[in-house]
Amino acid sequence: MLTLISMSLMRFFAPILTSFFLLGSVWATGVDEIFSTDPDHQKNLQKYVQVQQRIMDNYFDVADLNELYQYSIKSMVEALNDSAFSGMNTPLDTTFTGQTPVLDLRESLTRFKSAYEYLLASYPEQDGSKLTEEAIRGMMSLLDPHSVYIEPDDSERIEEQFAGKFQGIGIQFNIIGDTITVVTAISGGPSDKLGIRSGDRIIAIDDSSAVGFTNEDVIKRLRGEKGSTVNVTIIRPGANRALEFTISRDDIPLYTVDTHYMLDDQTGYVKVNRFAATTHEEFMTSIQDLTNKGMKRLVLDLQNNPGGYLSQAIAIAEEFFPRGTELVGTISRHYRFTSSYDSRRDGELAEIPVIVLVNEGSASASEIVSGAIQDHDRGIVVGKRTFGKGLVQQQYPLVDESNIRVTISRYYTPSGRVIQKPFVNGREEYAHEIIEREHDASLDAVEFMDHVPDSLVFRTKAGRKVYGGGGIVPDFFVKEDTTLSGYLFNFMVANQIDFDFVRSYLDANGSEFREVWRGDFDRFRTEFDWAPEQRVEFITRLEEAGLIINNTLTDPEVKNDTLSIPASYLEETAWMSYGRMKAELARQVWGSAYFYPVINDYFGDTIKQAMELWDAVDNLERYALAQKTKREAEGKAVLQ
Repeated sequence: MLTLISMSLMRFFAPILTSFFLLGSVWATGVDEIFSTDPDHQKNLQKYVQVQQRIMDNYFDVADLNELYQYSIKSMVEALNDSAFSGMNTPLDTTFTGQTPVLDLRESLTRFKSAYEYLLASYPEQDGSKLTEEAIRGMMSLLDPHSVYIEPDDSERIEEQFAGKFQGIGIQFNIIGDTITVVTAISGGPSDKLGIRSGDRIIAIDDSSAVGFTNEDVIKRLRGEKGSTVNVTIIRPGANRALEFTISRDDIPLYTVDTHYMLDDQTGYVKVNRFAATTHEEFMTSIQDLTNKGMKRLVLDLQNNPGGYLSQAIAIAEEFFPRGTELVGTISRHYRFTSSYDSRRDGELAEIPVIVLVNEGSASASEIVSGAIQDHDRGIVVGKRTFGKGLVQQQYPLVDESNIRVTISRYYTPSGRVIQKPFVNGREEYAHEIIEREHDASLDAVEFMDHVPDSLVFRTKAGRKVYGGGGIVPDFFVKEDTTLSGYLFNFMVANQIDFDFVRSYLDANGSEFREVWRGDFDRFRTEFDWAPEQRVEFITRLEEAGLIINNTLTDPEVKNDTLSIPASYLEETAWMSYGRMKAELARQVWGSAYFYPVINDYFGDTIKQAMELWDAVDNLERYALAQKTKREAEGKAVLQ
């Protein structure tokens, strides 16, 4: 996702005022008394016209109002799931050949209102709000795959994710056996300050039992306004009585930098999971810490980063370049959404060698950052071809606290390439395209490049070929290890056995473990291993969950809720599960940031291969400098 977060008051209020005017003019002409006085129906009609107006006023491409109207009606009818229903010769009939096309918003609203009223009169049990939502989804389906409708319940959650904070008590939790179990208290948060810790079981909230709560129940009861309080009753393993806490809710940060640490004595590593309001601030805090530890070069991990705010992508890209460097541009049929963004100052990392890690899950803002670094020959991009999302969205609120996200422009990288992949064959095929790619990153890139037309071939500042129309093609590819499959690993995760096993281990051994390891995480990474008896217990838990060890098999078999494997497969792949559990142990003892170093120790093939490529970074720097010197010399010769 890539969104703009600046919006003038005029752009915000003008569509609202216009929609009120349109509704007022329709109602003034005389309407059915039932619908004109029902506030829900009024709100639904207002919502409908708000959506149409935002699309017509802001969509980056030309939108056909008549087509939007027709698809809204069709989607409402399809939502009925009544094969016997026929809308012929009714306000729901969009096929009547003599019907004039919808040419303006007023006509669209008038016709939609007639169809909406007819449908509810015919099906009084139907929910008008749900029908309106289906009408909106029908209109949005005509647009690009990233223009979407967001329901009210989802809007708040999404807003929190990209605001970078929420208000609550500050814990990560899981539900184990119907009981809320604290995975970790967020550092510096209200729960952490009170001494609530990993492994605590919350059995009551405000004197009411919390046993049997769902994740949604927990969130509703524990989140709340900053300064408000909530009482929780906790059972702590090893304690002889229940513990009572009164927690004052506060702002809780949602971190977008998963972790940062030194890979060796000169290489820093930063993993960014998305681009939200606080990402640049978090990133620079991490950079300062790594610099203090001796960082001379950086690995920036944007794998599986789906993007986020355009402003944050620009702010982070800016850190790698001198003042005046072009970072990204946007183009739209609307002048106000067409712009070019250059670095406004000398970045703090402008002299630091950099490698950017990407894969098929890297999209949008991730592609802006990696594209700028690649186009300016500033560093190398390593991994797999990225997703290919080159569109920018603006989010618009609707009358009922739902939202729509509308694509307002395309973006292009400094070389001029638009990296958006095609979406002409529908949203489903668009979403599944990355699944159908070659597993071998180099073969996927070769296949992609072989089919790229000359019009989508561009050049970096130093003259290297780069490609548009389907994501960022890395400079170096990392081949996926297909020698070992993840059947056992996936079975473990799906049944939550890793978390449950670690939680039980800490319940029994937590004090002893912390005494031995808590003060030396680096030693834990290199020396800790699961004892033989713990491995036996782990296999027992797998078998209780449905694992069958069958030596008559040659390959794993999945059937219903069971997994059958030969013993040889268990021996070959169990290390993956033990590694994941070790990482989960680190998370529950030290916090979430410590999960990733351990995971990377076991599964970080891309990082390991990237660390072999620093000579390539040096060579690119020398090559780019030589090409710059050559261009300057040629320019002087022309002037003379």
